Amino acid sequence: MKRSLFLSSVVSLLVLPLSLTVHAQTKATAAEATAMVKKGVAFIKANGNEKGFAEINKKDGQFTKYDLYLTVYGLDGIVHAHGANEKMIGKNLIGLKDIDGKEFVRERVEMAKTQNSFWQDYKFTNPTDKKIEPKRMYCERLEDNVVCGGIYK
Repeated sequence: MKRSLFLSSVVSLLVLPLSLTVHAQTKATAAEATAMVKKGVAFIKANGNEKGFAEINKKDGQFTKYDLYLTVYGLDGIVHAHGANEKMIGKNLIGLKDIDGKEFVRERVEMAKTQNSFWQDYKFTNPTDKKIEPKRMYCERLEDNVVCGGIYK
């Protein structure tokens, strides 16, 4: 009896910190962003743009986790999908600037024209706390689109 109580206590002590860590996470990691973009690209390839973009647009869908969501821009700067703000869909944001004056959409599509995948840094509003924060975006070109998912630093 004492032994089973002891083992139960040890297991509880080992599992409790792990469960607290899992539940406490509210920010996505670079590895999660990369994996989600790759998953999004695969989904679009398998299901086509229309179904893929619709799935990315779902705020509580498979392409949203913590503060991580996917966006899809055409190489012309038009937003085809946005997991955090549906008001951006269909708009040409090529000239959109962050608070430092960086035309991050223009930079993103220019990078996508010469690189199959890349990381990009700029500042953007975090949808979970509504604060402007440094953001690091992982992007992959998919035909004439660029699929991205980012982390807030």
